[in-house]
Amino acid sequence: MATAAANLPRWPSALVRTVKSRTFARVLFPVVVFGGWTLMYYGLTSEIFPAPSRVLGFMWNELTLDTLARTNVYETFLLSLVRLFTGFAIAMVLGTAIGLAMGLSKSVDAFFHDWVMAVLAMPALVWALFAGLVLGFGSAGPVLVTAVTGIPFVIVNVREGVRNTPRELFDMATSFHVPRNRMTRHLLLPSLLPFFFAAVRYGFSIGWKGLVLAEVFASDRGAGWMIKFWYDAHRAYAVVGYALFFVVFALFLEKFVFDRIYERAFRWRPQAGAVEVVEAELGSDVRAEVADDEKLAGIES
Repeated sequence: MATAAANLPRWPSALVRTVKSRTFARVLFPVVVFGGWTLMYYGLTSEIFPAPSRVLGFMWNELTLDTLARTNVYETFLLSLVRLFTGFAIAMVLGTAIGLAMGLSKSVDAFFHDWVMAVLAMPALVWALFAGLVLGFGSAGPVLVTAVTGIPFVIVNVREGVRNTPRELFDMATSFHVPRNRMTRHLLLPSLLPFFFAAVRYGFSIGWKGLVLAEVFASDRGAGWMIKFWYDAHRAYAVVGYALFFVVFALFLEKFVFDRIYERAFRWRPQAGAVEVVEAELGSDVRAEVADDEKLAGIES
């Protein structure tokens, strides 16, 4: 009986493990989205709502340079990326400097706090319209909007990172007469690093949204302008197609850039599995020592 039970197929358990895996969940999400999209297309009576096949066909034509617009998708995204990284670099430099100053000085924090909160609450659309009115249709407006929308997120994250640095470590370092530059390098920066990466991710994503709005209202080229171009042409499938280009780019950036940098920057941190292994090994050693002590106690008695 035991032999027969052992020979039974184990595919149900393997299937359950596959369904519960993270890879299956990640693959299932776009399948569900496209399935719901297809049902909506056949369920709605609107003639404007695009079919998934029409959108994917448009995206393929854009990638193969079969486009009706004056610029192709590669030129469009290259220009937008240059604007994005320029504005993002400005946001990171200014935001990090102001955030460090606010975290280290209460006077500086009081000076900037209200204005940072005001800029943080300002919609990116307002900055885009203002940039279009003042700077005209060029690259200056989108770069400015990218920087202005990203700076407050960088400031807040960096400031909180400085505030969350353990004060006891600085007191101990001061008592042992550790130089300030070594304190900054070995205490402040490691504690600040997780908040800095959060600032990079939030600042980049918010700056990207601000850039698209600025290109819609304050530019005559770029990815945002292309969405407006197809919108004015009443091509809903093209608008959705360019939106999906943004999604693909964001996923690529998150998976192959930010995640890789995060893993390399935090290699010194112990992983959860490694901690459990260490605790298990330590527990076995402790149990062995206790058993030896009990044996010795029994012999002595």
